[in-house]
Amino acid sequence: MITIDLTMLIQIVNMLLLIVVLNAFLYKPIRAIIEERQKKIGGLDEGIDQFKKNAASRLAEFAQKMKDARIRAKKEYEAARNAALAESTEKLAGIRKEVDAQKIGQLAEIEKQFVAAQSELQGQISGFASEMAGKVLGRSL
Repeated sequence: MITIDLTMLIQIVNMLLLIVVLNAFLYKPIRAIIEERQKKIGGLDEGIDQFKKNAASRLAEFAQKMKDARIRAKKEYEAARNAALAESTEKLAGIRKEVDAQKIGQLAEIEKQFVAAQSELQGQISGFASEMAGKVLGRSL
């Protein structure tokens, strides 16, 4: 059974004194350490956010530089391709001129040979005619 006397009052004072002493020497330093850690974590969170922003900006910068490099490379490729096409077109035109000149020369040579053969055969027509007539008739004329 509980009796109310002087010891109970001493126990209450003892409990209050213990709360004050524990608060001063244990709870306040622990709370201070926890608050300090929260501040450090908040600072680290800000640092992490800053690093993320830096990484994102560097990634965007890298992507832009790659895009510019691709565009520049494509322009250089197109310029080289166009130069090669122009050069090949020029060479083809030169070759076509040479071929046309050779073709004209060969046609002139063939025409000359044709005229020579035709004049030679014109001179031999009477001989061919008499040979054919002899073969058709079966006797010589």
